[in-house]
Amino acid sequence: MKKIENVFSIGQLAKLTNIKIPTIRYYEEIEIMPLAYRSLGNQRRYNEKHLQRLQFIGHSRALGFSLEEIKQLIHLQECSNHSSHEAHDIAQKHLIDVQQKISQLQGLAQELSNIVASCHCDDEYQCRVLEALN
Repeated sequence: MKKIENVFSIGQLAKLTNIKIPTIRYYEEIEIMPLAYRSLGNQRRYNEKHLQRLQFIGHSRALGFSLEEIKQLIHLQECSNHSSHEAHDIAQKHLIDVQQKISQLQGLAQELSNIVASCHCDDEYQCRVLEALN
């Protein structure tokens, strides 16, 4: 017995993945999402593979991977000539970038805390926020 494959419109795909329709079209345009099949009425039609790819992209974006990194990961996923260590290297580099951003944000938070603490709001002449920003 032949398995019937699910077919999705772009709207259904958008709802299932919480990714906006223009973004899905953009992903097709930059070729990280395979082109949709077209119905007789020329409407885009997607299958389970499209859904899985879009979920992969969405999860990767949620983790902060760039589109270029996602392209590389998709290539590694599809090509058996590469070592799984290459995906690890991409993720490791991304982790280091995230950790550096966290460190920078913690520094900003500390500086802002110091600026806010220097301001005594009950005395308009003692507020040093604008002075500290100069």
